[in-house]
Amino acid sequence: MYNFIIYIYYLGVIIASLFNEKVRKMWRGEREAIRILKEKVDPNAKYVWFHAASLGEFEQGRPLMEQLRRDHPEYKILLTFFSPSGYEVRKNYEGADIICYLPLDTITNARRFLRTIRPVMAFFIKYEFWYNYLHILSHRGVPVYSVSSIFRPGQVFFRWYGHQYSHVLKCFTRFYVQNEVSRELLAKIGITDVTVVGDTRFDRVLQIKEAAKQLPVVEAFVGDTPKVFVAGSSWPPDEDIFISFFNEHPDWKLIIAPHVIGEDHLQQIEKLLTGRKVIRYSEAEKYSLNSHLSPLTSHDVLIIDCFGLLSSIYRYADVTYVGGGFGVGIHNTLEAAVWDVPVIFGPNNERFQEAQGLKACGGGLEIHNADDFQRIMQHFISEPVAIKEAGRQSGLFVEQMTGATRKILSDVKL
Repeated sequence: MYNFIIYIYYLGVIIASLFNEKVRKMWRGEREAIRILKEKVDPNAKYVWFHAASLGEFEQGRPLMEQLRRDHPEYKILLTFFSPSGYEVRKNYEGADIICYLPLDTITNARRFLRTIRPVMAFFIKYEFWYNYLHILSHRGVPVYSVSSIFRPGQVFFRWYGHQYSHVLKCFTRFYVQNEVSRELLAKIGITDVTVVGDTRFDRVLQIKEAAKQLPVVEAFVGDTPKVFVAGSSWPPDEDIFISFFNEHPDWKLIIAPHVIGEDHLQQIEKLLTGRKVIRYSEAEKYSLNSHLSPLTSHDVLIIDCFGLLSSIYRYADVTYVGGGFGVGIHNTLEAAVWDVPVIFGPNNERFQEAQGLKACGGGLEIHNADDFQRIMQHFISEPVAIKEAGRQSGLFVEQMTGATRKILSDVKL
């Protein structure tokens, strides 16, 4: 049944590629993967294979790849992606020796791929459970590890109709899961080679913090202002809430880094900002930053209209907001929390363990509407010490949850 579904999906991808650029890139990349491998594989090298579905999973696997590279240079690293949103962003990542798409999980593709690369071990990040690849790896005796994986009762493996597919989990040598619930669920279906280590994303955000950039434009904009609010990865429902509040509180400087950077969206944000002096980052870069008299100091809203700065911008915040919680789910709260600042987010966060942890410790604050946001901000304004305490709890939470990378690599037989 699985292989039948895969071939139906395969046909769907071919058809969709005629109309969708993202699907076309994936389809083209999958077809070129074997050629790339044949050109680049060193037949005398020992390859460790890391597979990440997309960019988020890559960030979880990155600390492992980089630590492995430092401690065991005798191995080469193959990195594969399923989604263009991962591959297109990280196709030039210097931490891997070969980077390509993973061909769709047909028996033929899996055999050709593994025959070409012959990995000595494989790491699948979080939710990756490709039936044919995993069965062939298991048949060949190649150790396979699932890292930063997390399981929930509603997943197919734990439903009556998913019994047959759940056998794929027995192909893994060991699971390194995020929490005790995952370990217990796996035990109920006979999977006991499981270790609870937490999430490697905590290690990654510490790396990001250590590598954070100094941003002269942001520093000039912030100046000596004691009240700075940073909204990261925001969507229109988020912006409707916090912008209306700060229009009434001009003593706060506001930095907005929207998730979608398109002219229509940027103009929409600017229209919401009534009575505020707004400047975009691309425009602000033109000013001289050598003087405290820079025109930037007279602006009170900075809109980030470029990518790659957000994780460094959080350092300038007193209070942060992470968007997405009024849509499909919140974005990366840890990149903000690691800077010892409170993190506010919308209600769609139940699937995100880090958000639950932040809420439990008091560093993360959930809102459902504008009234909730106003209540939290008024509390912070009237009790500045509450900002410091919530921020302290955020940073402490991240610090206490680090160490998954070390635990995994100390356990894996390299």
